[in-house]
Amino acid sequence: MQFESVIGLEVHAQLATNTKMFCSCQTSFGEQPNTNTCPVCLALPGALPTINQTAIKFAIQLGLATNCSIRLDSEFARKNYYYPDLPKAYQISQYDKPICENGWIDITVNSKVKRIGITRIHLEEDAGKLVHEGQDPNASYIDLNRAGTPLVEIVSEPDIRSADEAKAYMEKIHSIVTYLGVCNGDMEKGNLRCDANISLKPFEQTEFGTRTETKNLNSFRNVHAAIEAEIARQTDAIIDGETIYQQTLLWDANKKQSRVLRTKENADDYRYFPCPDLPLVLVEESAVEEYKKNLPELPDAKQERFMEAYKLSEYDAAILVVNKKTAAYFEDTVKQYGMAKKIANWIAGDFARLLNEAKIEITDSKITSAHLGELVQLIEKGTISGKIGKTIFETMFETGKMPQDLIKEQGLEQVSDTSLLQSICEKIVAANPNQVAQYKEGRTKLFGFFVGQAMKETQGKGNPKLVSDIFTNLLK
Repeated sequence: MQFESVIGLEVHAQLATNTKMFCSCQTSFGEQPNTNTCPVCLALPGALPTINQTAIKFAIQLGLATNCSIRLDSEFARKNYYYPDLPKAYQISQYDKPICENGWIDITVNSKVKRIGITRIHLEEDAGKLVHEGQDPNASYIDLNRAGTPLVEIVSEPDIRSADEAKAYMEKIHSIVTYLGVCNGDMEKGNLRCDANISLKPFEQTEFGTRTETKNLNSFRNVHAAIEAEIARQTDAIIDGETIYQQTLLWDANKKQSRVLRTKENADDYRYFPCPDLPLVLVEESAVEEYKKNLPELPDAKQERFMEAYKLSEYDAAILVVNKKTAAYFEDTVKQYGMAKKIANWIAGDFARLLNEAKIEITDSKITSAHLGELVQLIEKGTISGKIGKTIFETMFETGKMPQDLIKEQGLEQVSDTSLLQSICEKIVAANPNQVAQYKEGRTKLFGFFVGQAMKETQGKGNPKLVSDIFTNLLK
């Protein structure tokens, strides 16, 4: 039996406000435990919350960027449940009156565009954090610095059908929130994470199967791996005649497997009711229009502009616009040096590889726009070969030295003396009569052998175009 996976993602984005959702405590990361706290986020008796207006603005901007309708009278509710890092024993969230509803974004997977619906975007506060490292190995310690940090939860429709689509959706959400500046997007710090709801059904069946929820996936790789693993687990279970239970799972990235956390609660279990301490969030329609007018250029629009202005392919433009800083770096370099396609190739190729290995952003690299632009110019002029350019690029990445300085230091300037190259090529032809005969009999792949010998003779400095032209004439 063939099964279709049905996936919905609940993405939690920590808003980049200076203070918490309902108090004036700072949201800075990495402070000493329980130092960014006050009577409100500690839930001390008599403490009353007040709404962070910047968080409201950020949520509306995100809703507009994801084609949502904006509710002008949204409402906060109490979501009641007990957990050690939730001091109030309820979370202030939004329930039946969220601030944003009925939106969508487009993703591209295998060159096909697919629209994913967004059910709602609502505001809420984060819980604290349990720490399992301390003097007593049997104890859990509670850090409430994160308690009360403003979040938006972006709930997709169950429109996703594969791990690839889920990863692309998560990447698109990451791009949008970072372009807007409403979230830092640092997944390692928990700024952006998601819960994946997954079920299976036979292709011909319209009714969805029983779903499980895998919690707190904090990287694109984990989103993809956890979903693939859960699809495989449910497939095997159904084929073996087992029952799929509605459960909450945790993904262990090291073991590449999930474990059951608890039986899944329903909305009724949370006993939602309007928060009596907070008024309705009333937003003027004129304010929404003003936010809409001032939205920055978003990834899809930037991709279209890059394709039109710089004559890039859809693939190249899509890679460049995923990250806001990468897109700005590309555009800054091209404005100074031109050669858009070649700059794009370097950024998407060797540069991306080195950045991934170093786990840094492009703006944290020692290679500035001037470094990359000058290197590409030197290759275009024939001062160095593309192969030597790759070597220089890695050294630039490590040292921050300009390419021209490295060429002089290491004597890497390309050999373009035609008479010298002619002499070298003639000697190679004379020394390899068997290969010459085979080439002339039709083994044209041997042409690469001759070019390789010449590059070896010149220590990789020979101008490859001149070398190829000379051998073409010599081997007629």
